[in-house]
Amino acid sequence: MANPPQPPLGYSNALSQPDMPSPNPEKSSVLPPPPISHIPARFPAPKLQQDHVVSPSIPTPTMLSPANGVKAGSPTPHLSTPPGPPVLSTPPGPPVFTSPVRPAAVPFRTSPATPQPVVFSSRSSLPTSSPPHFSNGSIELDNHGSHPTEKALSVEESPVFFSAHKVLKEKKQANIHSLGFGVLVSPGREISMGSQVIQRDPHRCHNCGAYPNPYCNVLIGSGQWQCVFCWNLNGSEGEYAAALKEDLHNFLELSSPCVDYVQTGNQRPSFVPVSDSRMSAPIVLVIDECLDEPHLQHLQSSLHAFVDSLPSMTRLGVILYGRTVSVYDFSEESIASADVLPGGISPTPESLKALIYGTGIYLSPLHASKDVAHQIFSSLRPYKLNISEVSRDRCLGAAVEVALAIIQGPSAEMSRGMIKRTGGNSRIIVCAGGPNTYGPGSVPHSYSHPNYPHKEKTALKWMEHLGHEAYRQNTVVDILCAGTCPVRVPILQPLAKASGGVLVLHDDFGEAFGVNLQRASARASGSHGLLEIRCSDDIFITQVVGPGEEAHIDTHETFKNDIALSIQMLSVEETQSFSISMENRKDIKSDFVFFQFAIHFSNVYQADIARVLTFRLPTVNSVSAYLESVQGDVAAVLIAKRTLLRAKNYSDATDMRSTIDERIKDIALKFGSPVPKSKLHRFPRELSSLSELLFHLRRGPLLGNVVGHEDERSVLRNLFLNASYDLSLRMVAPRCLMHQEGGMFEELPAYDLAMQSDRAVVLDHGTDIFIWLGAELAADEVRSASALAACRTLAEELSELRFPAPRILAFKEGSSQARYFNSRLIPAHKDPPYEQEARFPQLKSLTTEQRTKLKSSFLHFDDPSFCEWIRSLKVVPPEPT
Repeated sequence: MANPPQPPLGYSNALSQPDMPSPNPEKSSVLPPPPISHIPARFPAPKLQQDHVVSPSIPTPTMLSPANGVKAGSPTPHLSTPPGPPVLSTPPGPPVFTSPVRPAAVPFRTSPATPQPVVFSSRSSLPTSSPPHFSNGSIELDNHGSHPTEKALSVEESPVFFSAHKVLKEKKQANIHSLGFGVLVSPGREISMGSQVIQRDPHRCHNCGAYPNPYCNVLIGSGQWQCVFCWNLNGSEGEYAAALKEDLHNFLELSSPCVDYVQTGNQRPSFVPVSDSRMSAPIVLVIDECLDEPHLQHLQSSLHAFVDSLPSMTRLGVILYGRTVSVYDFSEESIASADVLPGGISPTPESLKALIYGTGIYLSPLHASKDVAHQIFSSLRPYKLNISEVSRDRCLGAAVEVALAIIQGPSAEMSRGMIKRTGGNSRIIVCAGGPNTYGPGSVPHSYSHPNYPHKEKTALKWMEHLGHEAYRQNTVVDILCAGTCPVRVPILQPLAKASGGVLVLHDDFGEAFGVNLQRASARASGSHGLLEIRCSDDIFITQVVGPGEEAHIDTHETFKNDIALSIQMLSVEETQSFSISMENRKDIKSDFVFFQFAIHFSNVYQADIARVLTFRLPTVNSVSAYLESVQGDVAAVLIAKRTLLRAKNYSDATDMRSTIDERIKDIALKFGSPVPKSKLHRFPRELSSLSELLFHLRRGPLLGNVVGHEDERSVLRNLFLNASYDLSLRMVAPRCLMHQEGGMFEELPAYDLAMQSDRAVVLDHGTDIFIWLGAELAADEVRSASALAACRTLAEELSELRFPAPRILAFKEGSSQARYFNSRLIPAHKDPPYEQEARFPQLKSLTTEQRTKLKSSFLHFDDPSFCEWIRSLKVVPPEPT
């Protein structure tokens, strides 16, 4: 097993081998993060921090309310950033069908494996572990408990997913790294019904900066409240003073686990700017003009559809780049007119000033210029010179610089006392068909150039600097690549990553590209993002993986002992998440541990939001009780993100597959049951789903050989490290849905036993959705047309809000393209019949003739089944759940 890589310079090695099933090493100490204020600001480049504050001596009170937990100060974690992507070329893929108009949703049976929400108890009681009482004897701290109407956030809307709903008390048991404990947080996830809006400043703990929540003890006579993290007693300026503790339920922050504190831009509490404020966050298209005619035709169709999909108040800009940068002028109504700047150097301040202060209009609301935009796209012409695609001059870096200048506009000349506020992040969307080979941030056309390594290193630094500059200007750069020309992903990825954007690959500029163009323009939910994480003193954060950096904010003048981990988010979007790994700092004595996540951002309506989510988890001594509470799907995603962080290339990915093997063996040894008269251990039944998910991870596109090109795998890995929980889960393991008569869909395990010739199957693997038609079904034109239409409708339903939008590929049994489908299913056809039926119960519904036909349809190959793989590790497979 390979040694883990050393952390980057400036990062503390808080956990020497976070992913390995080895004994828990000692943590290194780092200064704790300072407290933060409730409104985000501009933050300096952050470092990792570690909490070393001694916890107060006041014992943790026992409270019978919500089953999720709040957390107080935690020590320094790794804040891990995804690895830089390797070189990428886009290999040709199977053809993409054109989806029909989407009819009504097709019903299907849902998976029982979805993580369940934590239930909040409606009971209330006094704490049993003696919080402070007051000498007058007439008033004491009351735990007001949960409101009778209080509900947990549903799985569909919760932005927080714990890997288990209970926490082991004993440190030695809890800190077994092969399984681990952690949480996935999606700061930008929309909460339609769960959050309560409060239009005033929040109260904060004067000691640690935590927010009041449903688990606080409140002194109803004076309105003082006790922090559940540091147990400090805080005043509320008399606001929480009440005659009866039931009156405390009128305060949303004391009755709801999720609240939004809202401050609008003009300080009028009842004022919310209209949605047209979105126009203050423009979109600039930066388009490659070095495309051949077939690619250009597809791109033009996608661009026309994109403009038609935008709201009428959206401000749009269009820039083309090749050897020069052409900035299109929307003031010309009859022709497509552009001002041209040289692309070989960065634009000079004089040229930018002449451009911005000239007579042209380069950002225009669509209601006034949609016809002009269509004229611009129709005027695009294919590349005429006889030069190969990879050798054409493309000044992408200079074009993005010009786009940033146009977005910033004359505000660059404002005095420092003026503050420019935008409604959400501005967007630059690059439509690239080849590498950046000309001007700033470029690399030579050929890898054989004698100075290529130095040029590449210089280009990487320049592109990363440009990405940071875009982030400083509240602009996200997304790069959508298409075609078969290598785009040199290592050069482009730092630009997208540092600005908070993404790089996505497509086979062509057709349907999937067009959909992603539309979704990229609309997916942002906020800007100026900051995430605070607080945990109980017994819990220690070891690592954070996601689209952000640790923020160092000095708030000790406000809060004496603010030890929250603060993360500066590059953007605030529903499509992203943070993976947070945790450990026990010591044996836990209390009955509950607490967690609090405070998400600060400015929304598109220019309101400052502080979303506070507080959870309480019960602690247990019983390992079996803990295993019963483990959410296999969440645990698998957390393990996958920690593993993929170290898989920077193909060699690393091979090592990580071995790490998955070691993890399975260690979980069986530490949590499984010994087999009588044997040295073997049975994998715990409670974690049966986890073992199959890890098997999918091991052989799927993220670590395995399913995707043909390492460059494409690297892009998938970078996307995965920042992806939301839902998309991450689907990228780890596919979801298999079989079409049934009557238009219903049955969800089945993703085994090759689903490949039944009289059926159609939909396989959702995150960035790809496959529709497989059995040969017998395909021979019946009427039935196959009906099944295919239902499957296409379901595929669109599954991916309706997903970004990037997946490829949707349809093919028949036995076709060459069917390998895309076959390779993603667990090969179980070699297993004995009793194991097949136990893990794929749908087989029992087949007749003897159908089972014989199914068995004879499989070709022999060497890939092991799940049971064969886990037995090869000297582990007995878990009983199926």
